[in-house]
Amino acid sequence: MQFTSTQKRVAAWLLIAAAAVLALRALGPVLTPFIIAGVLAYALTPLVDRLDEIGNGRMPRVVAVLIVELLLALACMCLVLLIVPVLAKEIPLIREQLPLLLDRANVAIKPWLAQLGIQASIDLEGLRAMLMRYVSTNWDDAFPSLLSSLKLGGSVALMIIGNALLIPVALFFLLMDWKPFVARALELVPPRARPGVDSFTAEADMVLGQYLRGQLLVMVTMAVYYSTGLALFGLDLALPIGVFTGLAMFVPYVGFGIGLILALLAGLLQFASAKALLMVAVVYGSGQVLEGLFITPRLVGERIGLHPLAVIFALLAFAQLFGFVGVFIALPASAVLLVAIRRVKAGYIGSSLYRSR
Repeated sequence: MQFTSTQKRVAAWLLIAAAAVLALRALGPVLTPFIIAGVLAYALTPLVDRLDEIGNGRMPRVVAVLIVELLLALACMCLVLLIVPVLAKEIPLIREQLPLLLDRANVAIKPWLAQLGIQASIDLEGLRAMLMRYVSTNWDDAFPSLLSSLKLGGSVALMIIGNALLIPVALFFLLMDWKPFVARALELVPPRARPGVDSFTAEADMVLGQYLRGQLLVMVTMAVYYSTGLALFGLDLALPIGVFTGLAMFVPYVGFGIGLILALLAGLLQFASAKALLMVAVVYGSGQVLEGLFITPRLVGERIGLHPLAVIFALLAFAQLFGFVGVFIALPASAVLLVAIRRVKAGYIGSSLYRSR
């Protein structure tokens, strides 16, 4: 059986793509810091170029890169510091409010079960003592157990520390030589295919830029909304929880879920009443409707054309393939794949295979 030149080229590209996927899966742990650094370099290169333009060539690029990396480190530190006060305040509140919450739950549940004809005897004192002992023991022993786990899993701890050190180093070199690096990669493309590849990369770059700008606007808007909404209900930790929820929405659904749990826990411990449930239902319910139906479709969804079901599938698929890092790169990678799918669809519709009867 003889194959045409077109069939041979398609088969060759399919083999290359399959080999690339297998290599990514096999080398996932090794490639993780480089993938993160690559995504960050793509997003931050325009900022470095902008600093170069502002300096009119008098500012060395290395200085611009160091400034951008310092700003990124400060942003990550601020995000971590948003969680620290939440944990520092919630753990003591759990110790104080847990007995009261159990008493109220017992008073509320017993009559409801009696109406249903269910006679239940709850050992409230035993449950309270067990939970208090668990909370106190785990909080007091958290640091020693962390040190113990680091000693037992030294390779895991070493990998985490190594990645934390390698990511900024890789990011530095990528930001320094991003354009030459991309140019050398494009030199590997056969001359006949370069017009198509240049067109594809330009369209993918446009879609990714729209996605990143739109997602940034969504994060800032929702951070302001959640902080304001929680503050109106009188939640003490409204600012850190609201800002964290908004910024964590970079990972769709996951960030929203974590923020909702934090707000519910903080509300129950502060108010110890149904006001916490009302607060979460109103603020997060209306926020999800506002974000899902109006903000994200207009700022992100309409720009890249991803359906909500496609977003969920992309998150699950990339998480399965690349682990936790896959969750972060799911939507940007899906935007690039969407450009490829559009081109494949256009080529198929314009082919004789589609038009033949």
